Amino acid sequence: MDIKIHTPLTEDKVRSLKAGDRVLISGVIYTARDAAHKKLVALLDENKELPIDVKDSIIYYVGPSPAKPGKPIGSAGPTTSYRMDPYAPRLMDIGLRGMIGKGSRSQEVKESIKKNCAVYFAAIGGAAALMGRAVKKSELVAYEELGSEAIRRLEVENLPAMVVIDCQGNDLYEIGQREYLNSLK
Repeated sequence: MDIKIHTPLTEDKVRSLKAGDRVLISGVIYTARDAAHKKLVALLDENKELPIDVKDSIIYYVGPSPAKPGKPIGSAGPTTSYRMDPYAPRLMDIGLRGMIGKGSRSQEVKESIKKNCAVYFAAIGGAAALMGRAVKKSELVAYEELGSEAIRRLEVENLPAMVVIDCQGNDLYEIGQREYLNSLK
């Protein structure tokens, strides 16, 4: 059964999620990839205000394709998350609660997820058109010069994802591998 989540993603909502839960996310989320993350952390280093409020927010690691006429966005499949690992802990330290991407995360990110009561979701890789259909509205927020990697504010409805790393540090990728290896015994 899918769990419906509406943003903002509060601490209570995060605590209710477990690795392996299937979710449908609705509300406002932001897009950002590594180039935008680098700029955000540089602003933090300079004690400057960010162009988005990350508190209780979700960042989707995506560089969407251009929108077709009459559509808010083009294909919007997840990008590999480890490229954001050098920056994600800093954003979680100031309130980022959720990240959506694909692939494993570093130990530092896992520790920051536990410390900050955050969650890492995996989106469906290879199904970018499906993911794009969940986007109802898209607005450029910052870093237009980055093209598809600019920060966008998306309004989504029932964006499908799965909890990979919950706030307790349980990692679905590790659990699945362990269960598979145990089944071979």
